[in-house]
Amino acid sequence: MYLVSVKFSPLVVFVFSVNSCVTPLPKQGIPVSATYMKKLPIKVFGSKRSYLIHIPNAYKADKSMPLVIIIHGAFSTAKEMERQSGFIELADKEKFIAVYPNGAYGIFGLLQHWNAGHCCGKAASDNIDDVGFLDMVIADVAERFDIDKKRIYMVGFSNGGMLTYRFAAERSEVVAAIATVGATLGGRASEDDSIWMVPHPSRPVPLVSFHGKQDLNVPYEGGRSPLKRNTREIFSIEQSMKFWVENNKCEDTPVTENLYQGIIARDTWTAINNDNSEVILYTIEGWEHKWPGKYFTEKLRDDHPLKGFDAAEIIWQFFSNH
Repeated sequence: MYLVSVKFSPLVVFVFSVNSCVTPLPKQGIPVSATYMKKLPIKVFGSKRSYLIHIPNAYKADKSMPLVIIIHGAFSTAKEMERQSGFIELADKEKFIAVYPNGAYGIFGLLQHWNAGHCCGKAASDNIDDVGFLDMVIADVAERFDIDKKRIYMVGFSNGGMLTYRFAAERSEVVAAIATVGATLGGRASEDDSIWMVPHPSRPVPLVSFHGKQDLNVPYEGGRSPLKRNTREIFSIEQSMKFWVENNKCEDTPVTENLYQGIIARDTWTAINNDNSEVILYTIEGWEHKWPGKYFTEKLRDDHPLKGFDAAEIIWQFFSNH
């Protein structure tokens, strides 16, 4: 078994986040290919909600493009998610617009998080309407740019993956497919709270998910995190997959393939009626609570089977089929 652990200094993250300036999105015209900041006219805790948007070099006003929304984890930022996830290069190569929303309750542009129902932090306890915020982000982008409404996709990591599950369940008519990393769709904030889980979607939503077996923040088997002293409990990955398998009317038993010298097990549940509403789970042995992409995997030793592994590429291939 390969145990992967990549650490970085919080001070480095703080300095980078505070000092990384992003150009505001021009109010008119077709902007040159770059990443821009857009603020919306709504405030939480005195700060305007915002998102980053990457305009690919192939964008033309007379041709619609897919939209991929990539959501950061708790106490992170859109900028950090942009840097670590690897979707910028894909957006330019595959011709789609990439959007990175910022969570609520940030301090100096940091520590932002989401209300995913059962998690996390003040955003959840204050019942911030983050599903409504994502509605506004999509509408704001579509008002300015030519978006293919049939090809809106959502990706989320950790708390952002939990919000992705919630949005897909509550707005299944909006998203064509979703992807999650290190996330689950239900649980409870403490032993004194009731169990919360996403509602049943009105239609099937194709899903590809990634989860590390050594994830201690969002344990693969569910329950409480051994890293935290609180009594928060989460659903297992098996429970989360079962929810979508049943919702998408897939076969009960997956086809399992062992990849990357056995480090990854890929389970595929196919739709019974062959409507392509499949559910795919990548279980990664030795992987912790990190995005499984080149930002981290390029740092592995040269003979490691996951050297250069890129979840973003796999996610986009999945989206391209839906």
